[in-house]
Amino acid sequence: MELVYISAAFISGYILMRCHLPPLVGFLIAGFALHAFGYESTPVISDLADLGVTLLLFSIGLKLDVKTLLAKEIWFGATAHNLLTTGLFTLSLLGLKALSVPMLAGLSLSELALLGFALSFSSTVFAIKALQEKGELNATYGTLAIGILIMQDIFAVVFITATSGKTPELSALLLFALPLLKPVFNKILDNAGHGEMLVLYGIFLALVAGAGLFELVGVKPDLGALILGMLLASHPRASEMAKSLFNMKELFLVCFFLNIGLSEQPTWQSFSFALVIMLLLPIKGLLYYWIVSGFRYRVRTAMFTTLTLFNFSEFGLIVGGFAYKAGLMPGPILVSIAIAVSLSFAFSAPLNTFSNQLYTWASQWLKDKHPDKLHPSDQLINLGDASILVLGMGRIGSGAYDELSATHHQPIIGIDNREDSVARHQEEGRRAILGDATDPDFWSRAISDGQIKLILLAMPHSQANMLALEQIRQTNFKGKVAAIAKYEDEIEQLKALGVDEAFNIYQEAGSGFARHVREQFTTPANNA
Repeated sequence: MELVYISAAFISGYILMRCHLPPLVGFLIAGFALHAFGYESTPVISDLADLGVTLLLFSIGLKLDVKTLLAKEIWFGATAHNLLTTGLFTLSLLGLKALSVPMLAGLSLSELALLGFALSFSSTVFAIKALQEKGELNATYGTLAIGILIMQDIFAVVFITATSGKTPELSALLLFALPLLKPVFNKILDNAGHGEMLVLYGIFLALVAGAGLFELVGVKPDLGALILGMLLASHPRASEMAKSLFNMKELFLVCFFLNIGLSEQPTWQSFSFALVIMLLLPIKGLLYYWIVSGFRYRVRTAMFTTLTLFNFSEFGLIVGGFAYKAGLMPGPILVSIAIAVSLSFAFSAPLNTFSNQLYTWASQWLKDKHPDKLHPSDQLINLGDASILVLGMGRIGSGAYDELSATHHQPIIGIDNREDSVARHQEEGRRAILGDATDPDFWSRAISDGQIKLILLAMPHSQANMLALEQIRQTNFKGKVAAIAKYEDEIEQLKALGVDEAFNIYQEAGSGFARHVREQFTTPANNA
């Protein structure tokens, strides 16, 4: 049976990917199609879907700096959006009820407010996927979006815990002692290696020490996975652990999207009401844009944050499911929410795919505030007297920076979109500044005292390098551009876009290793 599900998910996901849409939309369509042919979810699919969500929250926790949530634009922005969206959605649903919309007949004010609350969430799964596809998970707007989503997840967990009818055990108070175990968790991570033990340790933390422990004392399991991830977020190897779990998490999340389609049978009435729900989506988007702009972010940051969050959420389904079990929401409404979530994904996906084009079009009317009044992370970028730029200061970028600094003796500056990375490089004596090289406004905001002759595209995701290259070419840059890639087809794409040199990092690593060995074994001391 599971072979049929895997085949349907692959075929549908592949077709959608070739149409430049996220494969997750294909997985949803596959689930609905299978349900139409009489297939139903199985315990295996449901369990794997739950594992996917748990590992997702654990991975989010690994990348989350608690200080990020304390930023006013995160906690206040998320809270304000949730309250305003719930209130406006409730008023809109009251108006639709007055217009005799059949699905709303007989619903009380509290039930309408609960529906508005469920629709106020945006999708964590969709946002993570969209940001990862574009290589902008750590961009300014990506950090904002993820922070808001984390706050929304906390709101959902509080609601679910309050309506689950399951009172936490007195022993749940012991969970406050978990931070005391952080040195132990860190020590084990130090010695977990880089292979299967690292993956297994991550699964143990997410499912046993996190979800299992919290469920044991009567607290929502997913909250445990999130908190365990947050405890380890400051560890130097947290990012490595998140990457080691990436493929497993992605595979399980396929089951999550399949499960949405397999869980309910759509009807014409539920589909019609889902279309009505979709009419509320612009309200959510406008509120996101208004709130983010209110914190003095640029038009691009506010717009990209809005597009990332411009959907309904799987957490809305989870909230609706718990409300249904508690007798607070009718079953047909839950079906409509499921359809609306799927439709919002299909609608939001192309908007994110063509986000740069949409921004270019909208920027004709939407203008930024005066540079001095912008958020500190969005102000002018001074490149100084640099003649060489290194875009992306990861391991490859920083290695290239050091080599060029030692051999060319020309002013070099590194640019990265992660604050922690920039701070670390500055401490180590490198000239590094914060910036998003894929941002169309980055180059127009950059000011330089020198003449830039060479730009190295060293960002880990090829799509990010391609986006940056497009922006560079639009500035009529006359110097040389070199880029890294992981696969031959990516090299061909980069060259087609006009890059002067493209290097396969795996081949170059092998060549560098061989060159190092040759030099070591051909020195006079070794020959003697």
